[in-house]
Amino acid sequence: MSILMVYQSVVDMCASLLTLLDYTIEVDGTGMSPRNVFDQFVCHFWLTGQHTWYFIVASTYGILMMACDRYIAVIYPVWYNNNVRTICVLMITVNKQSQL
Repeated sequence: MSILMVYQSVVDMCASLLTLLDYTIEVDGTGMSPRNVFDQFVCHFWLTGQHTWYFIVASTYGILMMACDRYIAVIYPVWYNNNVRTICVLMITVNKQSQL
């Protein structure tokens, strides 16, 4: 469970930081070159607001994973205690793969 709580805290911290940066840094997109990699990043990732949605989805999956973790811990306590580390790592891996 602590792995999932750390994961949720990191995701929420990143979401908060990027949301704060999004509202404090103003980028209008003028003068961008299609050949510049940084300009392409800013255009496709920052100006569209995708970073906000990525972290909202990751946060929602994190809450869902914690709920499933608690459900398994209550329904199957002996099995859960023997396999808790494997379950948490598997849940985080599945969450990362679903975001790609």
